[in-house]
Amino acid sequence: MRKKAVALFLVCAGLALCLSCGTTVSRYLYAAIPTASQIVAYREDPNSGVLMLLAGSPITAGPSVQSVVIHPSKKFLYAANSGENDISLFTIASGGGLTEVTPRTSVTPGGTTPTLLVMDSAGSFLYVANAESNNISVFSIDSGSGALSPVQGSPFQLGLSPLTMKLSPNGNVLYVTGQVAQGYVEVWTLASGVPSKLSQVAQTGNDPYGLAIDPSGAHLYTANVGDNSISEFSIDGTTGALTELSGSPIGESYTSPVALLVDNSGKYLYVANEGSGNLAAYAIGSDGALTLLTNSPFTTNAQPSLIVSDPSGKYLFVGNQKSPAIQSFSLDTSSGTLTSIGSYSVGNTPTSIAMSP
Repeated sequence: MRKKAVALFLVCAGLALCLSCGTTVSRYLYAAIPTASQIVAYREDPNSGVLMLLAGSPITAGPSVQSVVIHPSKKFLYAANSGENDISLFTIASGGGLTEVTPRTSVTPGGTTPTLLVMDSAGSFLYVANAESNNISVFSIDSGSGALSPVQGSPFQLGLSPLTMKLSPNGNVLYVTGQVAQGYVEVWTLASGVPSKLSQVAQTGNDPYGLAIDPSGAHLYTANVGDNSISEFSIDGTTGALTELSGSPIGESYTSPVALLVDNSGKYLYVANEGSGNLAAYAIGSDGALTLLTNSPFTTNAQPSLIVSDPSGKYLFVGNQKSPAIQSFSLDTSSGTLTSIGSYSVGNTPTSIAMSP
């Protein structure tokens, strides 16, 4: 009896030690490859940030698949097919594999060339920005099947051609950037998924292709490719309206900033500078103002254009244009330093990356 008790103790102790060494939760990364009409799928090692190509990847997607987003339940992935004016629904298997559910959901009549997708944190609504028709299609999501149904009044007309869009952390406001004669951010409040545009439109630098909001929902930033600058705004907690910070926009020392990411802690802003081949890092002050870190920038492959974080906030993933690949970096939250882990070829240029929650 004593021997059995000792053996059981050793087994339990070993299990506890193993669990304390790191997490075993599987996470998956998916990248849209429009040139090949494919989605590339990887499993992320949550203890190292290393990516491993899934069996069966790449996965056939719709024509010119442009954007991907994952439902918070981890059961569904949605893809915007700009070449066919529709949205694909994929179910996600326990091992990360994708299976498409047909028929696809059209954004027509009214929507043309869907290029951007965002979803609220509850997984209740999907927002689709249509680049050619300059509007937003909104769909409610069936939590059981993942099926999409257009909300009343969809699509909703924008005053500009959408470059990028983000939801506020509480899911009550949608921000859309675009360029007319000048760069702007449109602000849309949401009620049961239905957007209503505020009369205020915030001016940015030229060509605001990058957009990021800090986790507290207090500050918003745009990366302005046309004049190599970053615009800084405070967010009204009640209305979602934007007020530009004093001294904004700030000029960058690098060229073609196209994507932004605020890390999970809300302490750092990372900027993908496509023209300079690097990521610049800024500390975020209590007032939202940015200060370039002395250890910045961090070298990437040629033409970085996408940045996402895994749920732990310990790893960042960067999509590159000229040398089509996904790079992984570890993030030191005490200093903001990024350390390269690996680079993974995807064959053609990625335009969107989604990381499972």
